[in-house]
Amino acid sequence: MVSVNEQLRVLIVRLGAMGDILHAMPAVTSLRKSHPHWFLGWAVEPRWQALFRSTSGDMPLVDRVHQVKAKEWARSLLSPATFQEIGDMRRELRAERYDLCVDLQGAVRSALVGRLAGAPRMLGEDEPRERPARWLFAERVPTQGLHVIEQALEVCTAIAGEKLTLIEPLLPRDRESEAWADDLLSSRKAVLLSPGAGWGAKRWPAERYGALAGCLHAAGYQVLVNAGPGEKEIAQQVSEASGGLAQMPDFTLERLIATTRRITLLIAGDTGPLHLACALGKPVVGIYGPTEPKRNGPFGVPFRVLRHPESKRDHSRRAESEAGLLTITKDEVFAAAMELL
Repeated sequence: MVSVNEQLRVLIVRLGAMGDILHAMPAVTSLRKSHPHWFLGWAVEPRWQALFRSTSGDMPLVDRVHQVKAKEWARSLLSPATFQEIGDMRRELRAERYDLCVDLQGAVRSALVGRLAGAPRMLGEDEPRERPARWLFAERVPTQGLHVIEQALEVCTAIAGEKLTLIEPLLPRDRESEAWADDLLSSRKAVLLSPGAGWGAKRWPAERYGALAGCLHAAGYQVLVNAGPGEKEIAQQVSEASGGLAQMPDFTLERLIATTRRITLLIAGDTGPLHLACALGKPVVGIYGPTEPKRNGPFGVPFRVLRHPESKRDHSRRAESEAGLLTITKDEVFAAAMELL
């Protein structure tokens, strides 16, 4: 606990992935609003820096972004180049002279990155996602919240000196991407489908997304399909299954943020774009299988979650769609979408 008048330099560590970063952002935004004079840094994988800083320089949430290539380093840990880059990162972090490091990832990898900063205080959850990480925390915060967004808020409240409340996260506005999104949307009624996911077991079949796109188009909605890195083939399958009715824009992360600000609804599984839509206050339909929506699902917006009662939490990286997920029909998803629309 700190005095409300004390000025701190705080490093947030939440390296990835996209949805997990977005889950941490409401709590950090609340911290930013509560203590606008504090210096906030964020350590993150390079591919997600657009969530903090636009190409036009807008950076509303934090004062500094540290690009940490943790996944790349793990693949070549004994390489001299890796040692050099880790040493450079350590010097970069320590140059900021952080008073406190907050690990909102709860993994050994993120805790080790936090330790590189050399902050006098290192804080994390009492029961982190990877239990060994807790031994790297000098201070541990017990959390009671069911959803990870609530848990992150409890951790940030522990250092704020006052009770924080959840508010919509601050995301950057990229001028070029905002104009691009205005040109893209021919209708004020647009639905975005995001058929990809972190692994195959979380993916509802592409042909069902395509059939759904046809129903939405017939109901008068412009339908867009998002393709994240490595997902273009899936998006193409959706577009083909829709008979070309679903458009496949050339999204970058900046363009995805700008477009999501303008859509009417998003439909996806447990994936980053679904959590982006929630962060931007947009209604969502979540199609869930092996992940637990009560912990990682839509939050803070109008939503519908479809999940088979027998689906169990399982983070095994299986390639095939989870059996419970396959029981969810196109008609069920369309009905849920129309309730929100």
